[in-house]
Amino acid sequence: MRSISPRGCARSFGVGFLVVAAAYDLMIHGDLGDGTWPPAVAVLLAGLAAVLWPADRRPRRLTPQLRAAVPGAASLLFTTGMLLAGRTEVPFGPGEVLILLSLLFIAVRHCPRRWALPCGALDAVALLLLPVRYMGSLQDGVLLSVVIGLILVGAVAGFAGYLRSLDYRRTVAVGETRRAERVAIAADLHDFVAHHVTGILVQTQMARMMAARQPQDLDPVLAGIERAATEALASMRRTVGVLRDTGPEAADRRPVGDLAGIADLVDGFAGPGQKCVLHRDPAVSDDLPHEVQAAAFRVVQEALTNVRRHAADATEVTVRLARPGDRLEVTVADDGRGGTQLPEAAHGGGFGLVGLKERVTALGGELRAGPRAGAGWQVTATFPVGRG
Repeated sequence: MRSISPRGCARSFGVGFLVVAAAYDLMIHGDLGDGTWPPAVAVLLAGLAAVLWPADRRPRRLTPQLRAAVPGAASLLFTTGMLLAGRTEVPFGPGEVLILLSLLFIAVRHCPRRWALPCGALDAVALLLLPVRYMGSLQDGVLLSVVIGLILVGAVAGFAGYLRSLDYRRTVAVGETRRAERVAIAADLHDFVAHHVTGILVQTQMARMMAARQPQDLDPVLAGIERAATEALASMRRTVGVLRDTGPEAADRRPVGDLAGIADLVDGFAGPGQKCVLHRDPAVSDDLPHEVQAAAFRVVQEALTNVRRHAADATEVTVRLARPGDRLEVTVADDGRGGTQLPEAAHGGGFGLVGLKERVTALGGELRAGPRAGAGWQVTATFPVGRG
């Protein structure tokens, strides 16, 4: 049996109370038998329809400003007509009061910004003039009723305004989160494409040199260029597809890597005269937290890209994945001496390691980068992952 939530119970109680109060108003006007029944029915039915019409069945043209303004205007016209006709002691009941307060709430919280004030003012004025309809003049009792009405108007409008501010803050927070996510996706695109394009550039230079000296060995180099270009295009296609998708599931399809993807990075990195090997501790399992695997993938990717940019003369690059205790340790080391002939524009802006450090430290890890003893460079990142 489906349980009813407290919110559902409160809503059902409110709807029932409003309907009973409106029925009581109709009884009052029916007992008078003086011709106030038709306009009272019109005001109450318009107000009930505006307040209680289910959102999933509500026509699009029934906008919040229309719902807030029409019943309020009908009530105001009813009061004005009675005053112009010289009618006094025309009663009003709790149903009309509650309907006008509900309309005020709708106006302040749900109407577009330019309509919220006029619609809210219309409903407030209609509510404050109800005592005048009954007493026909500004007597002491009317003034007291107006003061009570002002308190009710202020309370309802303030509460609705507070909820509207929460809605606005939530919208801003969601927008900022999506914007930050899209910026992160754009950074992912840069990392992927920079890695592949740098490989294309290095292998193209090698192909030009081999064309004159070793033309028979060109095919593996050209195959590597083709593979890197294909992967770069695939990365861009995936990332642009995610950027075009604004749904909440877009973040789940970010083109991030994992520990299994590190093996593909290593396999695709080596070129003629260069060896790249992966040493993975058997204790390093594939069930590590996804964010840790993605960060480890980024560390290896950025480190290998920097080898191509700054140490293209390296003959051996070693990638190690170890599990000392409750931490994952990722190490990328090369034996290059800084010999590279890449154009200056291809060296990058020097922000790759800065971004990596932010990513690693955000997960409680540590990133170290520096020269090795003898020759080469080493990047080491450690991540807390808990006991296996």
